[in-house]
Amino acid sequence: MRAAIVEAVAAAEAGDVPVGAVLVDATGTIVGRGRNRRELLQDPTAHAEVEALRDAARQRGAWRLAGLTVYVTLEPCPMCAGALVNARVSRLVYGCADPKAGAVDTLFTIGRDGRLNHRYEVQGGVLADECAGLLRAFFAPRRAKPSPAP
Repeated sequence: MRAAIVEAVAAAEAGDVPVGAVLVDATGTIVGRGRNRRELLQDPTAHAEVEALRDAARQRGAWRLAGLTVYVTLEPCPMCAGALVNARVSRLVYGCADPKAGAVDTLFTIGRDGRLNHRYEVQGGVLADECAGLLRAFFAPRRAKPSPAP
């Protein structure tokens, strides 16, 4: 998770929401990295998980990423949770829950839905306070802007 947090900090430094992700193989080697780049790329699909999946697929030369664990600082949204299903990852570990868009525990259980062709293990709450703190620190000044005068 620490490596995912490094990616999240880099996203924030570039002006994007601080979410980071890494994919790790069974030996603990990082095989894919990603960070939120929606603002940088002006791409609505440039979420940390998608960026990390793309990186891992390029490095491995295959889109099937079975046996890998994804570490991400924020609970995945529906798009990302679905991408993890499609990539056939084995396990997801996330930091803090996302009450507005969380799709593996909070609003939906996409990674464990028996109707889908693939499922993955889910573990949440790893370094949750630290991950949530990054998001709070990023959004606090944006939410504190004064309202325009009437």
